[in-house]
Amino acid sequence: MKNGYPGYEMPMRKCVWTMISAVTVFVCVCIGVTMNLTTIYDVNFDHMGLRTFCMFTVNSNILCGLGMMITVPYTIDGLRKKDFNLPNWVVDLLFCGVTSVGLTFLVSLCILSPVKGFVLIFTGSRFFLHGLCPVLAIIAFCFLMTGHEIKLKEAVISMSPVIVYAMVYYFMVEILGPDNGGWDDFYGFFTRIPAWVSLLSFIPITFAIASVLRLLHNCSCRRAELKEAEFHKRVFSGKDTHDIIVAIAEKRRTAKHTYVSVPVRLLETVVRDTGSDMTLSEACRLYMDTVLECDAHEEKGRK
Repeated sequence: MKNGYPGYEMPMRKCVWTMISAVTVFVCVCIGVTMNLTTIYDVNFDHMGLRTFCMFTVNSNILCGLGMMITVPYTIDGLRKKDFNLPNWVVDLLFCGVTSVGLTFLVSLCILSPVKGFVLIFTGSRFFLHGLCPVLAIIAFCFLMTGHEIKLKEAVISMSPVIVYAMVYYFMVEILGPDNGGWDDFYGFFTRIPAWVSLLSFIPITFAIASVLRLLHNCSCRRAELKEAEFHKRVFSGKDTHDIIVAIAEKRRTAKHTYVSVPVRLLETVVRDTGSDMTLSEACRLYMDTVLECDAHEEKGRK
């Protein structure tokens, strides 16, 4: 218990890996977008410089990168408090971003590569935005950021960035047009095939991507929960409940904050796996008493 409390190692490993993966994806997104912004002219692609923000590839990667970066403060707080958990809204935002870059990767691999060539689509800034960032983000979200199981309605919500962009793209290309300040059909979704085919096909494709991501994420969640439960049972079994709760409270006290967060789920696990007769209410009360006692000692020491 020198650096933490019994059983803290596993959630801390998840916390560290989440931080590493999130920062890696964010840095790769920054590299790819910066390369596009600093490229004034590309013989194969018209949308460089500031016009790069017209492209779904760039916007989807930015959304994903921002979602990843939002997790970093929670990982820092998790390392400090020895308790890591991503809020549901952060996981949902990540899901939207990862679904979007998943579509970017699939379109790049299956549609753009056969038309313009695999090497062209996956080199330069496109190596990051079409390939590396989406793949890393998918791996991180599905296998590392297992905060909570995703419901079906969240899978539907994750399609919203794609739907919004499709509406904007249709308006700028088909209704406004390049002659009136709109966009040319740089993706070829309306010139190479009928517009209604593109609009109707991308909804089920996006939902299929979201469903696969949801399946992988939820399987990882259940596997992580089972592994963590087995780990805690092995660590806490036969230990003194009182001593463990006191150790957790001493390491997680929040003297510099105006609120105290009680790790109810962890305390419930301690009580269950130590085989104690202590109730969850008593465990929470012991935790709070220990935190307040630590705060009082620290306040007295400062005076």
